[in-house]
Amino acid sequence: MKKIDLSHYTYDLPKERIATYGLEQRDQSKLLYFNESIEHHNFHELPGLLPADSTLFFNNTKVIQARLILKRQTGALIEVFLLNPVKAQEEIFEMLSSTEPVLYHCMIGNLKKWQTGEILQEKIELHDEKTMLHVRLIDREKRFVEFSWDNDKMSFSDILESIGHTPLPPYINRPDEAVDKDRYQTVYSKKPGAVAAPTAGLHFTEEVLEELTARGIKKDFLTLHVSAGTFQPIKVDDITEHPMHQEQVILNRKNLESVIQATTVIPVGTTAMRTLESTYWFGVKLMHAEDPSFHIEKLFPYKQIDTLPSRQQSLAEVHRYMLDNSFETLHGETEIFIFPGYEFRVCDGLITNFHQPGSTLILLVAALVGDRWKNIYAEALKNDYRFLSYGDSSLLIR
Repeated sequence: MKKIDLSHYTYDLPKERIATYGLEQRDQSKLLYFNESIEHHNFHELPGLLPADSTLFFNNTKVIQARLILKRQTGALIEVFLLNPVKAQEEIFEMLSSTEPVLYHCMIGNLKKWQTGEILQEKIELHDEKTMLHVRLIDREKRFVEFSWDNDKMSFSDILESIGHTPLPPYINRPDEAVDKDRYQTVYSKKPGAVAAPTAGLHFTEEVLEELTARGIKKDFLTLHVSAGTFQPIKVDDITEHPMHQEQVILNRKNLESVIQATTVIPVGTTAMRTLESTYWFGVKLMHAEDPSFHIEKLFPYKQIDTLPSRQQSLAEVHRYMLDNSFETLHGETEIFIFPGYEFRVCDGLITNFHQPGSTLILLVAALVGDRWKNIYAEALKNDYRFLSYGDSSLLIR
């Protein structure tokens, strides 16, 4: 495997180019269209730019209010940021629906002030229901936190809705506001569980979705619960040693059938792309009689495998596996790491925002379009595009 020099995947991003608020009219964002050459459009023009035989795959995850600001009796503030349930195999939606205590792996601000076993309390009132939330640090080293309350008419999701904050990315560098609860959410979000938005989807409006249908562009919705690890910077010389974040994947038989039948596959966002490519590699694992659990290690796609199946063959194997086991829905985890040298097995393009210098997502874009990513980003900077989560969009065809 050729060593990647991360310095080749960075660029100068002025702070003033980082968007700190989403546009009130989502589809008025700029859209850079790349298909051998570069064109500049508005996002509402997207349906007319897509290949006519395209199928778009959206990530319908829903951002939860994952940041909690709690207070010790001393007055010290503790910030608890939910990452993922400790029981990795359990569907996040089930955890959020629970009225029983839940255990989460968290990031913790001001951890030095919070003692192991110490309980922080917060009064909760929502929809005429009241309770007292108890938040206890279970494992300091692993950052395991238990949440419990004494009202079985309230779910963990209700608790988060009551006192949680929108988990804006750290580079936005401002407190969340009421408007973020809507703007940092796609209009088609459905499955709660993400702690970061699939931001490529923030530009879509009901009008754009309807125009896609009118033009015969097919749409399908799968789920990958975006984790905070998507913002984790690369701090190692050898990128293969970067601790790639793990995210939960949920897809159904219809999703597989849509991908198998699709001619041109365009994921909306890097999360949808990671889901589709990971599903291909799960099919490869099944065909080679490997462990039939849907867990894709970060470097599995770079293993030396003599013969690789086509997209249709691999996904048909996953479909067969679901039928044989009477699974309507498939749950898995992926930590797939897509960087230059990766050969795309499913995706023919990508709708995505503009990403941080030297990030795993820049590496993913470079894997898709090669060194041309530099021209794409230079053109975006030259033409006053807004960058990162609340920024403008691009349609990249490989």
